[in-house]
Amino acid sequence: MKVNVRLFASYREVVGAGQVLLDLPAGATVRDAVAALRRQHPRLSDIPELVIAKNRDYVGLDDPIGDGDELALIPPVSGGAVRAGDRILVSGDPLSIDAAIETVSGRDTGGIVIFLGTVRDASRGTAVQHLEYEAYPEMAEAKMREIAARLEGLHAPLRLAIHHRVGDLAIGEIAVIIAAAAPHRAAAFAAARDAIDELKRIVPIWKKEYTDDGAVWIEDHA
Repeated sequence: MKVNVRLFASYREVVGAGQVLLDLPAGATVRDAVAALRRQHPRLSDIPELVIAKNRDYVGLDDPIGDGDELALIPPVSGGAVRAGDRILVSGDPLSIDAAIETVSGRDTGGIVIFLGTVRDASRGTAVQHLEYEAYPEMAEAKMREIAARLEGLHAPLRLAIHHRVGDLAIGEIAVIIAAAAPHRAAAFAAARDAIDELKRIVPIWKKEYTDDGAVWIEDHA
């Protein structure tokens, strides 16, 4: 059976391609696919633990796979276009604070909390020249919608927008916008904080820092 494996960020650079087609026997598991991939690309064996998605959801190594499944190797996330006006947005274009506010505003809104993540000029004691963001866009959008749905239910009535930029970003540019609107400020503050924390934890978006010392994929949650 044929299984397509997608690779992102540092894993894509290790393999030298964004996709690899595997020919596996019937009844194979995710673990079998990883073993086959490591045989083809031995440098992946230097990565002790891999996080895998199957058909855009996280799975374990012993999960079965079928013909035509899509697997993705997910580096640790360090955080991704869809329709204009959508509350969930992964875009290569500059982000708009006004657009995010518009998507969550309503007659019942008593407060709107905005979180902006911007590109700073230094990291780990080194001057930063610019950043590059990369996403697994289909899965990133799905996970962002899961975050929004959970928090909107937890803090109802609430509307949440999550907009993330991809591509090259200069110092000072906006990388992410969280907009949370609710009748009362407490719910809006709580939802905005939870949303950015969850986004950085589970959404497959990665950043590469270009500094005076070179370029490196950042595999933490700073």
